Amino acid sequence: MSQETRELQNTPRQEGTIRDPVCGMQVTPDRNAVTYQQMHFAFCSTQCRERFLANPHLYIGHPGSKAPAQGGKEVLKHRRLKLDEALPENLARQVLAAVNAMMGIRSIRIEGDTIDIRYDLLQVTEAQIESVLAGVGAMLDHCWSERLRRAFVHYFEETEISSLEVQGSGPARHSH
Repeated sequence: MSQETRELQNTPRQEGTIRDPVCGMQVTPDRNAVTYQQMHFAFCSTQCRERFLANPHLYIGHPGSKAPAQGGKEVLKHRRLKLDEALPENLARQVLAAVNAMMGIRSIRIEGDTIDIRYDLLQVTEAQIESVLAGVGAMLDHCWSERLRRAFVHYFEETEISSLEVQGSGPARHSH
């Protein structure tokens, strides 16, 4: 086990809890639990669990290489999402509540048919935010230029995340 992983697991905690490696919250060991490389991890939410499983070494590093998330690094993004139409007030409130409940959201503002959002890419991606928006009924603009822009954002975010993930010195990594 790497020193960084030991530090991660030995952070101050409440009795009977462990630290979520993505967001740092204290959680019970059985919550959204996974075993990775013979180490046990638990997560505050399925969102954090998904982020970890997509790029685990972004959060736990490798022996001799500290992960960006272990050093408290943030990768702040600001995006403007275009909606099909302005949201009715009750749906706008639902969107605000659902998105603010996500880990890594720093700010969100809805104005007319646009949503301005700031978030930490180490905790949440635009694709995850879009999924939550769809889940509460907010329809993103479906014109080809907006769909293409979102596809590029998804690609660039995953590329940026992959480039930040600590690489081990072992055999070449396979794609996720």
